[in-house]
Amino acid sequence: MTQSETIPYVSPDAARERLTAVRAEVAKAVVGQDAAVSGLLVALVCGGHVLMEGVPGTAKTLLVRSLSAALSVETRRVQFTPDLMPGDITGSMVVESSHGSLTFREGPVFTNLLLADEINRTPPKTQSALLEAMEEGQVSVDGVTRPLPKPFLVAATQNPIEYEGVYPLPEAQLDRFLLKVVLPVPERSDEVQILTRHASGFDPRDVAAAGVTAVASGADIEAARQLVGSVQVSPEVTGYIVDIARATRESPSLSAGVSPRGATALLRAARAWAWLAGRDFVTPDDVKSLSHAALAHRLALRPEAELEGVQVSQVLSSAIGAVPVPR
Repeated sequence: MTQSETIPYVSPDAARERLTAVRAEVAKAVVGQDAAVSGLLVALVCGGHVLMEGVPGTAKTLLVRSLSAALSVETRRVQFTPDLMPGDITGSMVVESSHGSLTFREGPVFTNLLLADEINRTPPKTQSALLEAMEEGQVSVDGVTRPLPKPFLVAATQNPIEYEGVYPLPEAQLDRFLLKVVLPVPERSDEVQILTRHASGFDPRDVAAAGVTAVASGADIEAARQLVGSVQVSPEVTGYIVDIARATRESPSLSAGVSPRGATALLRAARAWAWLAGRDFVTPDDVKSLSHAALAHRLALRPEAELEGVQVSQVLSSAIGAVPVPR
């Protein structure tokens, strides 16, 4: 859906029902990654972006492809490689052979759902080409600013940074992701189900054959984004979010705590989570449920803490546990 198109009226209940149905459609192709599916839905309804991390083979790409099949929106995929250039993502000026003039040829970023596959396999210069698009919803090339379609979501995948041939994402770009979700290796029962599906002929390259169909549209997403803004946040819950952020800044194990941008991201995610649950107010449990996904990737360990084997998730859990929960 482009900006010039009129968004039809969608009732709140219908938008929520259709977006919730996306979860069931994705489950037809993806097994055992409910937290990642929830993260993508939260990002969709509050206009954020998602970074998915997991070892190869944990269905990161399949998850996004299944999500795109469950939505009637335009989707494009970019496979990030060491030789990828910024213009390969944003687009560039090219000479038209017919009349010899320069014209802008749009890159794959001009879409609704962009799958940035293995984003940490390309150098920082190319990674940063997405910064303006993710933060401002636009691309500037040759002095001209061009708006991106709405809705616009970047779903990026990356392998753990310990793997060979990867470039850790710069802190400035990590901060642009609303959520980071980690896809674990499935439980044994889920893995058995995965193999059973493959034995029955499931092809991960053909999610349509698995029965995944479009159940929500760009109009539903845009309607949801407006409705999420009406979800109420009490002063107590706002203070709770701020106290969690401040607790991370005081941790002796961290060189960088959560910034106000991070606290705002947690607030946005909690409101979206509450709306998807059918409530018009945010609870402290909503905040706690989204805290790790919204904050962990914004934290930086001190070198001495890394040497001691301290994990960011442990530090964040301690900070959250030290903050009194409002009643």
